[in-house]
Amino acid sequence: MSFAASLPSATRRSSDLSKHSAEVFAEAEDHPVTVTRRDGESLVLMSQREAEGRSQLLNFAAQLITVTLDGSGSLAERMTKAFPWMLALSPVDRESCTQNLVDAARASFSTNQPHLAIAELTSWKETATAVAAGLGNVDLEWLGEDMTVERP
Repeated sequence: MSFAASLPSATRRSSDLSKHSAEVFAEAEDHPVTVTRRDGESLVLMSQREAEGRSQLLNFAAQLITVTLDGSGSLAERMTKAFPWMLALSPVDRESCTQNLVDAARASFSTNQPHLAIAELTSWKETATAVAAGLGNVDLEWLGEDMTVERP
């Protein structure tokens, strides 16, 4: 299946773009729109956010493919080579991170929703950054259930 074939089926004529540009642009902000032309190949109009999400997903896919082709060590160990920030996580969290990233990538690829994998990747990276900064090593003091706290 080609990239264009996997996009939503919203199709507009090029004349719609000139006659109803605000409507077509509003539609393209929600999802990619295929603009057909009589004198040339169809074009796809999408938001920059959508295009960047797709680009990030392709970059992530390339990194995952590189990881899978490396035959040395466990998958989590190979993932730390591609994503060195994972070294800040505990070994158990590295395993969880690896599985979550692979699952999110599969979901993104199969549903054509880049944000699923990108959000998971960002979430784990931010978690590793917080752990590296020592934010996970603080002993918390919990207030009892019967305590009332004055409103600020």
